[in-house]
Amino acid sequence: MALGGGSFTTQNKTLPGAYINFVSAASASAMLSDRGVATMPLELDWGIEDEVFEVTNEDFQKNDLKIFGYASDSEKLKGLSDLFLGARTLYAYRLNSGGDKAANEFATALYGGTRGNDLKIVIQANTDDSAKFDVVTYLGTVKVDAQTVATAADLIANDYVTFKADATLAETASTPLSGGANGTVSGTAHQAYLDKVESYTYNTMGVVVTDEITKKLYVAFNKRLRDELGIKSQLVIYNYAADYMGVISVKNKVTDAAWSEASLVYWVTGVECSCPVNKSCQNKKYDGDFSVDTAYTQNQLITAIKAGELVLHKVNSDVRVLEDINSMVTTSDTQGDVFKDNQTIRVIDQLGNDDAVLFNTKYLGVVPNTASGRMSLWSDLVKIRQILQELGAIENFTDSDVSIAQGDTKKAVVVTGAVEVVNAMGKLYMTTTVK
Repeated sequence: MALGGGSFTTQNKTLPGAYINFVSAASASAMLSDRGVATMPLELDWGIEDEVFEVTNEDFQKNDLKIFGYASDSEKLKGLSDLFLGARTLYAYRLNSGGDKAANEFATALYGGTRGNDLKIVIQANTDDSAKFDVVTYLGTVKVDAQTVATAADLIANDYVTFKADATLAETASTPLSGGANGTVSGTAHQAYLDKVESYTYNTMGVVVTDEITKKLYVAFNKRLRDELGIKSQLVIYNYAADYMGVISVKNKVTDAAWSEASLVYWVTGVECSCPVNKSCQNKKYDGDFSVDTAYTQNQLITAIKAGELVLHKVNSDVRVLEDINSMVTTSDTQGDVFKDNQTIRVIDQLGNDDAVLFNTKYLGVVPNTASGRMSLWSDLVKIRQILQELGAIENFTDSDVSIAQGDTKKAVVVTGAVEVVNAMGKLYMTTTVK
């Protein structure tokens, strides 16, 4: 079912759904959904192609070879290792799908990509039955499958290869697969990912790119989802002046050979998606594996903050987040400085998403738009805000801060209200009198 969503100026929407505005104050089942969900498009040597696939933190540790072709502590997966320092779930998409599958006379790699060239098939006569063979699949030096069969037709595909039923089995110490190649990454691949991931729910999207055209594509996607569809999430991107609360612009580059200078996006995506709604990433210590360039003067750090850049800086021997801010620079009467802080965005995104899910699943097309029906909705909305207050994400909230009424039509419900967002301590101004 198609649902409307996003912001509104007048009560003129056609699609049913939840239309929610967040504005600054003039002076300048109701439950909270879990955080920790990220999505990223990836360049991989192995793995599922042309589909968004889910990987949990546990999957990354236990099924790393099967999913990505390498151990989780491999240099090849350093970016994902950084991501999963924070993220609990990743919706991944392989950008370089469509490559050639490695093969030999006995088997073909399950996926295209260069990692398939590290697969080997070892065949030995079975010691208990001379009419059968032990067929073993290796990925590098790791045995990933073993079967005892009489003919190739008896072999069952495993997580790494499909076997050729018409092959003639014969003893071989090691027969490698070859010819595997990665597909190419293009704008079409990025757009295919965005088309597929639009139906998923996540807290933060990260993309490791350096070209301005691709950055612009992702920023436009994030703005459309937030402002037109009401899907609240943030985008983490490298060095892009988006001037938008939904986009986090990472300033620091990494200096590791063979890795994109934008690779700090992995870690920032992970910590931002998992940061609790009542917490901040300010002063968070970088605990990842990349070498991060932090060679900035005090004046450069000040300039970065004013430019809406999330920057890491050196504190003694540690590397830490200076300010947990997004790329928003331009303020207005309806959206003031408070919207520059990612803790604020986490709170309003939590409210926007949870209010919309509540309405769309419990009330839309079910509950009559009567005084009692509106009172039930009011009660659920108040409960969500009370939970946030108990967590310390908002403060000074009372029941009267939410009001509800029938809109201009029989089907419309109008909700107005206010929340006072709590931010973590960031500055200390102290005066000490010495006597």
